[in-house]
Amino acid sequence: MVLISQEKMPGITPLFTGMEESMIWSCLQGEMGRAWADTAKNPLCAGIITGDFCFFAGNSEADGAEALIRELPGETHSPFCLLVPPDEDWCRKIENAYGRKAKKTERYALKKTKSFDFSRLEQYAGQLPPGYVCRPIAKGLYQTVLEEDWSADFCSQFVDEADYNKRGLGFAVLYQNRVVSGASSYTVFRGGIEIEVDTHPDFRRKGLAKACSARLILECLGRGLYPSWDAANRASLALAEKLGYCFDKAYVTYVVSY
Repeated sequence: MVLISQEKMPGITPLFTGMEESMIWSCLQGEMGRAWADTAKNPLCAGIITGDFCFFAGNSEADGAEALIRELPGETHSPFCLLVPPDEDWCRKIENAYGRKAKKTERYALKKTKSFDFSRLEQYAGQLPPGYVCRPIAKGLYQTVLEEDWSADFCSQFVDEADYNKRGLGFAVLYQNRVVSGASSYTVFRGGIEIEVDTHPDFRRKGLAKACSARLILECLGRGLYPSWDAANRASLALAEKLGYCFDKAYVTYVVSY
């Protein structure tokens, strides 16, 4: 297993052909993430880590595939990793490697639609309940969102506040000067962001995530950026569809904790 430098990235790019996942693009483009392969020359299999996600590609029966599966999750610098296999062969390989330690889950991919209803998004963005305000994270809220586990991923993949202010984009909803919801760039790729959205458990079912997500999407479109969305659960899928995204497919991931 070898770490792939940015100069060698074109060598593994064909292995990921057809994978419509922005976090893969982030790495291949040199924006965020790291990649490994069985060999730097003529690789047969590879793995990409971006954030807490690990994506595999290529031949699962290649000599280096098992090493990628067993060793890459530890490179996330996180207590857990989401392993994303491209097919059933990789699924079996992961299950054989981890057994019960790999919790099988389902996520939902959304089509990369270009048709958003601007008037509807503007309506949603203006539907915050009284007493709640929406503000850009880049305007002094970076450190605040990092302080709590539920909101940390709004900014956690950026080097520091300067990096987020330069490349990131996001909005937070405040109530009595406390951040209670938000939508932000989990990762970035050329021409877009991958959206991370969440709300503090005590403030859910108030339309806060919908309002700040709508504002973020509008801001992205106004800047010529694509607001990519991948749903972790059915609630996220339902919200995405309200905002104008279309369901593409369900896919398997494995959560491995340490």
